[in-house]
Amino acid sequence: MSRGTVSRVLNGGHHVSPVALAAVNRAIRHTGYVVNHHARSLVTQRSESVAFIVSEPAERLFADPNFSVLLRGCTQALATHDIGLFLCMASSDDERSRVTRFVAAGHVDGALLVSTHAGDPLPDMLSKAGVPYVACGVPLGHESSVAYVAADDRGGARAMVSYLRDLGRSRIATVTGPLDLPGGQSRLDGYRDVLGPSYDLALVAEGNYTQESGEAAMSALLDRAPDLDAVFVASDVMALGALVALRQAGRRVPEDVAVGGFDDSPAAVAARPALTTIRQPFRRISGEMVRLLLAAIDGEPPAAVILPTEMVRRQSA
Repeated sequence: MSRGTVSRVLNGGHHVSPVALAAVNRAIRHTGYVVNHHARSLVTQRSESVAFIVSEPAERLFADPNFSVLLRGCTQALATHDIGLFLCMASSDDERSRVTRFVAAGHVDGALLVSTHAGDPLPDMLSKAGVPYVACGVPLGHESSVAYVAADDRGGARAMVSYLRDLGRSRIATVTGPLDLPGGQSRLDGYRDVLGPSYDLALVAEGNYTQESGEAAMSALLDRAPDLDAVFVASDVMALGALVALRQAGRRVPEDVAVGGFDDSPAAVAARPALTTIRQPFRRISGEMVRLLLAAIDGEPPAAVILPTEMVRRQSA
């Protein structure tokens, strides 16, 4: 077996016959050979690592199940390429500076950006440092220059609000996500698309994707519009808070108020009643983020991927 054939197998198995591939893999198993990643990085000038950067406080990382689902999905997708992952928090100026210095020093080959708010300087900081990166969600203000992967937030919101309207509900409120995040703005846009001329600002309250904010927003909506008979909540975690507020106000779900969520996170199943919601394809989002990042590391131009969402009907509407 030639040295070149063995090298091609160790570097991905490209342009190797099935017989040769099987022979080299048998030899690897027999000898217990393990790739020396440090030696490889000296040759390739790559770290074989990626940063997963969350632009939120650390407590949000553990409170919102969507972050852990994305993190796990990206870790698994990278593992198939034998690439490691560093988790980095970047919610303050100091954290952003430290993260930028870390990635610019060559400790990682690229970055996956999650929950980047409009006006966040981090994308520009990474660009100036020459670090390839991919955003989760439409990068507001950088739509034409940054690679990103997003669910069809606007289409999913339209589907949920249309469903609530088709149930015969006429006073449909919404609890939005933060409007400086792409999902928050797009889901509000989808809500407005369906309501059209009947859009009423009194039926809109903003949350921040926490359960506490969902409860506070729902209470404010009930005070302003006690005749509301449905609510589209822009995340399942906020919907848990909305359900608490509705129970405290003596409103039955779904008899008095139908409730629709967004994400199809574990919170949707844990809710009582279980949430009708919009499912985001988190596994596909993770896989596409990794695919686009590896392409960017190889020098390919930025690309955008929008993935469809899916209605999941349960007991809350």
